Amino acid sequence: MRRAVQALIISGALLSAAACGTATGPTPGAAVGDAGTAPVVATPDAASSTRTLCDALGQAYSKNMAPFAEALTKLVNAGGDEANRRQVQQSMKAFAGAIRVATQNSADPQVKTDGKQAADRLQAKAADAGFIKTIKTTEDVQTVLGPTLKEWLSPVAQHCS
Repeated sequence: MRRAVQALIISGALLSAAACGTATGPTPGAAVGDAGTAPVVATPDAASSTRTLCDALGQAYSKNMAPFAEALTKLVNAGGDEANRRQVQQSMKAFAGAIRVATQNSADPQVKTDGKQAADRLQAKAADAGFIKTIKTTEDVQTVLGPTLKEWLSPVAQHCS
């Protein structure tokens, strides 16, 4: 069981690290363009906005990954009882809400759209009792949730990696 929790926490740490990175694109103040066009210069406001977004996403991941891992551990240890399934669902919904809050005030409409998409994915899976019932063992946590969680969060992770 510890292995499942460690794997999930490590995944969370990697996602958090990705969320706290810098967005792809030019370094603030760096010129971009080809010889035939005027260079484009990133503004300090854009860099600040990206940093704020990535910090907010990193906090959302950090705050919500541990309760999610704990709920999964209880679910697997208890043999998938209903109370623990509800706890997993609640932790996924809280995670989705935190992502939505972290992205909803962005000045970038694409960030808002991607935040909504990631949150909607998490909430849809949280509402899918059949999906949660498939998680019965440590191996299920590793094989089902590892890649799936990364896929769910990919819309927002791309802004900070």
